[in-house]
Amino acid sequence: MPRARGIDRVIDILECLKENRTPMTIGDISRKIRAPRSSTYEIVARLAEAGMLEIDNANRAFFGRAIYFYADAYLASQPLLRHGRSEVLRLAKVHGETAQLCMLVGNKYTVGFMQPGASLFRIISEIGVLVPIPWTASGRLLVGGMTPDEIHALIPDEDFRLPSGRTIDFDSFLADVERGMKANVMMTVGLSDTYTCCLAAAIRDERGHPIATLCFMIPANSEQARAQELLSHLNEAAARISSAMSRELAE
Repeated sequence: MPRARGIDRVIDILECLKENRTPMTIGDISRKIRAPRSSTYEIVARLAEAGMLEIDNANRAFFGRAIYFYADAYLASQPLLRHGRSEVLRLAKVHGETAQLCMLVGNKYTVGFMQPGASLFRIISEIGVLVPIPWTASGRLLVGGMTPDEIHALIPDEDFRLPSGRTIDFDSFLADVERGMKANVMMTVGLSDTYTCCLAAAIRDERGHPIATLCFMIPANSEQARAQELLSHLNEAAARISSAMSRELAE
């Protein structure tokens, strides 16, 4: 197998396991990534030797301990994730609502870290699952600073169609993006889920560009005063993270 193709297969296997989120047999992996079983077995065996994968008693493969240590080293090196995780934990504890740290991955939005709140209403989003940008309040903030042409090129047309079947008008979406850039916060109701209100505040880098968001997921019928109060807390927390990252960069 050519070296480049072998590296591509390694990436395909890791992506396959990440998307599946549970152990898989070699046969299932090879079928999923459309690769020969023999080469898949060889790569999985080598990754298992390195501790990146583990094979269970049913001969199924999944991520190994080495992946955890790689991730821990990555988290330690990333101010955004260090400060963001701390704020998410604090926000959920203090305010009792599900809190999230969100960001873009390619042309989609995803949750990077989440902490459920104490309230009975809980909307749980799996970390790393890719969601269309127009479905969320965070998505509107994260494309702030892009030109309309850049936004149009980034987001596929089909991503403006909501789970309900309704299609979001592109010009209305751009108007939301502009409002979000000015206010640094955004609220959407009933987009990805009919019963959910999404509140978000942008975390910005030293140039003022949005690089992530802090979010609350609350019931769609929440009082307006409660939603505005939570938006204010999100904005304050996002500003703290932005300031902390700027200080670390200057040191």
